[in-house]
Amino acid sequence: MTPTRVVQGYRTVGEGRLREVVGCGLEEFGTLVGQIIEHRPARTVTDTDHAMTLALTGNVAPVHSDAQFCERTGRKRALVCGVVTLGLVIGASVRSTSGLTTANLSLDEVRFEQPVHVGDTLRAETEILSARPSASRPDQGVVTVRTTAFNQFDRRVITLTRAFLVPADTAAVRAATAY
Repeated sequence: MTPTRVVQGYRTVGEGRLREVVGCGLEEFGTLVGQIIEHRPARTVTDTDHAMTLALTGNVAPVHSDAQFCERTGRKRALVCGVVTLGLVIGASVRSTSGLTTANLSLDEVRFEQPVHVGDTLRAETEILSARPSASRPDQGVVTVRTTAFNQFDRRVITLTRAFLVPADTAAVRAATAY
């Protein structure tokens, strides 16, 4: 049999088998402080994203759902609800940042800087701000990141800072959970 060739983003889990790497642990984040991770793929906001979020949240603000209201208040089209933008941007960052998180600790400094509409394509990047052992959970680490997203015109649409817990020993967590 041909030996398994390991490429970045995967790890060997058996003969001829690779598994995608999801998330990082405290040690990896410690080496990434100050670095920026570009998340791919970019994501185009759809009517379904917008409509489902309005339905799930019960948001009835006409700026999100009433074309006549938007037109009469100087908008050419409805704004996508900020929860959609926030969710898509955080979601874009999970695989390479908080994929192994055991808890989200905070979401701070959220700033919606440009309007987002159905059809806009968002791309995100995350700067690793800090990574330290948890004071109360010795098997965990606290990571703080700043995530920023841009639209298809390279205009910044949202920034946010968040903190989450990650395992200190990723090998043990990966072995126990098959991740």
